[in-house]
Parts: sequence; C-alpha cells; structure tokens
Amino acid sequence: MSQSTLKVNELHDDAEFEENGLDVFDEKALAEEEAGDNEASDDELLSQSAAQRVLDATQLYLGEIGYSPLLTAEEEVFFARRALRGDVSSRRRMIESNLRLVVKIARRYNNRGLALLDLIEEGNLGLIRAVEKFDPERGFRFSTYATWWIRQTIERAIMNQTRTIRLPIHIVKELNVYLRTARELSHKLDHEPSAEEIAEQLDKPVDDVNRMLRLNERITSVDTPLGGDSDKALLDILADEKNNGPEDTTQNNDMKQNIVKWLFELNAKQREVLARRFGLLGYEAATLGDVGREIGLTRERVRQIQVEGLRRLREILQVHGLDIEELFRE
Repeated sequence: MSQSTLKVNELHDDAEFEENGLDVFDEKALAEEEAGDNEASDDELLSQSAAQRVLDATQLYLGEIGYSPLLTAEEEVFFARRALRGDVSSRRRMIESNLRLVVKIARRYNNRGLALLDLIEEGNLGLIRAVEKFDPERGFRFSTYATWWIRQTIERAIMNQTRTIRLPIHIVKELNVYLRTARELSHKLDHEPSAEEIAEQLDKPVDDVNRMLRLNERITSVDTPLGGDSDKALLDILADEKNNGPEDTTQNNDMKQNIVKWLFELNAKQREVLARRFGLLGYEAATLGDVGREIGLTRERVRQIQVEGLRRLREILQVHGLDIEELFRE
C-alpha cells in the first residue's frame, strides 16, 4: 500500500475488582495490596492513554476528510473526464471528495477482524481503482460505481485476514507481502497477476511465490464484474438464500436456473470456462491459472475466453428482455 495508517485497537471494559475485608491489621498485606492497586491504576492509565490516542487518530482523519466538499453531478462529470485523460489534480479531487463514502461503507464491516482505519485504508484502494475506471459517459453517478469497488477491496481484505490468522506470525507477514503485491499488480495490470509477475516485482524466485500462494486459499471468482453498464458480479445473482426473504429466494432460484440455461447458448469453450471460473454446472470455482491447467490453455487465453463469454452472456440477457438495471438491481 502506498501509505500506512494507525490501527484502531479494540476497547475493553474495565476489569471488575472484588474488595476483600481484612480480619486483622496486616501491614505487609496492606502494602502488597496498595502496590497491586498502584500497578492496576498504572495499567488502566496506559490502556486509557492508548485508547485515547487511537480515538484521536480516528477523529483527526475524519476531521481532515470533512473539509473536502462533495461534487455536484456536473462537477463529477467534468473532473471524471479530465481524470480519464490523465489529469492528476482532477483525479485527486475525485478521490478526496469521496473519502467520506469510503468511511460510510467501511463502518458496515466493523468488528469483522480488521480495525476501522484498516478497513478505510482498504476501501480507499477501491476508491482509487474506481476513479481510474469510471466512465462518466455511461450516465450514472460515481458513488454508485465506486461502492462496488470499495466493498470488493474491503471484503477481500477481511477474507485474507480470516484465512491467514491460523498461520505462524512470520508466515502471515510474508504472505501479506505477496497478497498486497498481487493486489497492487492487479490494479496496475488490469488482470490477476501471474506468479511470474509477482516474483519479478518482488525479486523472488517463482517457486517461492507459488509456495506462498498455495498457502492462501484463493478468493472465488464469483466477484468478477460481468461488465457492461453494471459492475454487479455473479456473486450478487447467486445470493446466499439464508439472507433473503421468501420473495427474494424464489427470484434467486429462478435466476440460477436461467443462468445455467443461458450458459448452454454459449459455445462449448466459453461455457466450460465460465462454469469452471464461477463454480457452475457442478464445478468448483477456480482461478484463471487453475482453469488453464485443467483445460490445457494459457492463463491469458482463459481470461480472453472469459471476457468473450461474459460479453455474450450479457447479449443473451438482453435478447431475453432483461435489461441491466432490472437484472442487477440492489
């Protein structure tokens, strides 16, 4: 990451102490008790001081971003167009004006294993990515577009945290370097980096990269955007039924059946790649590299087929009378 932030520590309730009466006056016992009380008071003061520093850092950050004015729809289009042409000041203005959006989204993921400022830092990476990819000519507001990228980066960070927590600490630290580099390269290259690309970036042997990446359970690719005018992913269609009401569950079941039916309107190669990538038709969701090894194609060729298949799938949806807004509504 380009810059580090202070991390918010969890606040703990004060320990409750029981008072025990002395039957007889015991000077030594009383002295020991007073010493213990002093130590407890010192610990309490240190704890309160650390917590106060954390809160001060959080409030300082929130106060700083509060000075950045929000953009109107017209200003948003103006700065977004300039940012797409490479104007650095417009790009910075787009980012600074939407930092509060990141905070709003990050708060929803509090108490999920990462401190608030860490969540905000990850969300800011998603915001930067959204600014780089946003096309104002599509006609929708930037906040709608950016929300998906912010959520994605935060959720990836939480998943990485929960998956690596059981590894030895030195392995966790080393693995986090590889994962952070992979995320940065994916932003830069616009595709999942290969082990060779990560190795070159870190100046490490490819075997070391492969060994470390095998420790990390790869995030399933159902969060890959479908493209077009929406940045929704298949994950948003294949929703967890436990979190939906009866009407949503029925709708999602119908949608799953239709997706499988529409897959058979693709050519065989597109169908197999999408099924293997997104865990459909009985396959387990797999990475580009894993799919390539299974079907004897390069990682890049698998990615190209996936793009072609998703584009064709979107055309099929339109033929069946489903526009993007209807299919991908919140």
